[in-house]
Amino acid sequence: MANKVKPAAGWPVVKGEYDAGNPENCVAVTTCGSHLKGAPQIAAGACITGPHKTENLGIEKIVANIISNPNIRFLLVTGAEVKGHISGEAIIMLHKNGIKDNRIVGSTGAIPYIENLPDDAVKRFQAQVQIVEMMGTEDENAIIAKIKELAAKDPGAFDGEPMIIQVGEAKEAEELGGVKPMSAELASIQARIKGVQQQTIDIGNMNKLMSGIYAGKIEGMMIGLVVGLTILGILIFGGGV
Repeated sequence: MANKVKPAAGWPVVKGEYDAGNPENCVAVTTCGSHLKGAPQIAAGACITGPHKTENLGIEKIVANIISNPNIRFLLVTGAEVKGHISGEAIIMLHKNGIKDNRIVGSTGAIPYIENLPDDAVKRFQAQVQIVEMMGTEDENAIIAKIKELAAKDPGAFDGEPMIIQVGEAKEAEELGGVKPMSAELASIQARIKGVQQQTIDIGNMNKLMSGIYAGKIEGMMIGLVVGLTILGILIFGGGV
């Protein structure tokens, strides 16, 4: 029988749009942009299941609930992809590539910025679970069959204590030594600011280039004028001698 441990007190530790079952089950499910019935999945052996529509806060909640329960060893990513946010791809890329400068490496979503997960939390997520991809699948029978298949492969609890990520308002998170959630709106604003900053740099570089070209043209015209006047003077004075 697979070894089981107690998850963090009060698990799931982060509130969200999900159904939770036996905390000793090894399969977590995200249905991305699809709203599917959670009860049949829980009955099939899922520990927790629900959608996630954003490639930032939604992913942070999933990771927080997974790493606080070492019994979870598989994350089934299924359902319809979320247009624009590409949240299913984002969580797969987070697991595969991690983050760099707060951005999920390899994600093509609009705002795949992770502000609230420290590096050790991301590494724990990568080590604890295996990603099983069924993107685009909304067939409940197929999803239930996959849950049962994964449950039968239960390797037992991850060798590590429950890792707790405090998620709350900014002030509460600071006091608790945890992290604060970043809304999709805030992430969008930050992404736009970064874009504007990059555009400003590009415009500055272009202005420098154009100034150099313009200065070169003026210099060339002056040299040409001086040379022309010199030649003209030689012709005039030379012809009068």
